[in-house]
Amino acid sequence: MTSIVDFFTQVPLDSQVVRVALAAALGLFLGLEREWSHKPAGIRTFTLISLLGAVFTILDRDVLLLLGGLLVIVQGTMLGVKGLIADDEEDVGLSLTTSVSMLVAFGVGALVMEGFILVGVTVAVLSSMLLVLKRELHSFAWGMSREELRSAVEFAILAFVIYPLLPNEEFAYGIQPRTVWLMVVTVAAIGIVNYAVVKTYGGRGIAVTGFFGGLASSTAVVGTMLDHVKQRPEAASYGVAAILLADAAMAVRNLAIALAFTFGSDTPVLYGAVLPLGAVILGSVAIAAYAADWSEQVDIDLDSPFSLRNALGFGAIFLLVIVAGALAQQQFGASAFYVTAFLSGLVSSAGAVSSAVLLYMGGTIDHGTAVFAILLATASSIVVKAALTLSAANRSFSLRVAAWSGVLLAGSGLAALFAVV
Repeated sequence: MTSIVDFFTQVPLDSQVVRVALAAALGLFLGLEREWSHKPAGIRTFTLISLLGAVFTILDRDVLLLLGGLLVIVQGTMLGVKGLIADDEEDVGLSLTTSVSMLVAFGVGALVMEGFILVGVTVAVLSSMLLVLKRELHSFAWGMSREELRSAVEFAILAFVIYPLLPNEEFAYGIQPRTVWLMVVTVAAIGIVNYAVVKTYGGRGIAVTGFFGGLASSTAVVGTMLDHVKQRPEAASYGVAAILLADAAMAVRNLAIALAFTFGSDTPVLYGAVLPLGAVILGSVAIAAYAADWSEQVDIDLDSPFSLRNALGFGAIFLLVIVAGALAQQQFGASAFYVTAFLSGLVSSAGAVSSAVLLYMGGTIDHGTAVFAILLATASSIVVKAALTLSAANRSFSLRVAAWSGVLLAGSGLAALFAVV
């Protein structure tokens, strides 16, 4: 079956007739919800507006496009005035929405005729979703607390304003500003997701966040848990479990990289990593199950999705880890492969594992060296998460994370020795 992407890339859309028909179809699509809602402008009006944008684009007259846009604005203004005359607050809002939607329909027609097919379709689909999901979006917005709204704005600034402005180049000690800031954004994103899940599932939600957040960035999970344990000290046992489950997810990811890359290649599969990494996975899950009382219904009422101050503080600590790792690597020399693997794992165990696997596949290192490097990268990730928790005000929390991390490392080491013997 041909996918929609294949359709838009294979069908000869350079024909003006086809583009006009597509513009009309998208206008009709946008007008469906307005027609269903019994608004003054419906299917026919929206279809004609999209056709107007397409026709004026064909004529290639900027003046006509400007006049067409002004015409749509005037029509929308008239609808808005009609809503004001009706003296109904809801009618005013609906008239404004219809007015803006008409301008969007005009723009969609122009986009399609200019050859921006996927952009036009995307705009039409997203606009239609906004119209259809009106009640859900209003309920979501009206149900937000002031702290939740503030966190949403802060996250938007972190991710969509500051991050794109940072230079994407490497400075002294291998520092990449975007990489460091990406950790801050990741901590904030995981914190928001964790907030929503915990609101729904209580303590069990922290476990979900720990594992699936660990697949994205196990180190960032620590930042989120530090924030939440600070807000609710009684959630410390669940925070410990979440970090251990993040370790499990990290080990699953590293094992998947080691096996998937070498499976079907000319080199033997790295089965040597299965037993020690499997010990980390099973040990983490077992300890997490023991660390918290999952049978108890716990109401963990978090104050806010995330703390900007804590997220920035965690980013600063992460920056120090990068600098310390770079200085240590310079001290020992890049030729010390095991040291490099361990230090690289402090920042990204997945990157260190991928490097070891690629060197192994290229014949630079042998099977045993690759497996040991993978274990060192995994171990360093566990160590750095335990070290990062030392900044927590709750000393019991950080000590429990450190103790259980030590148990994991010991178990993995014994499994590795057993595999060798």
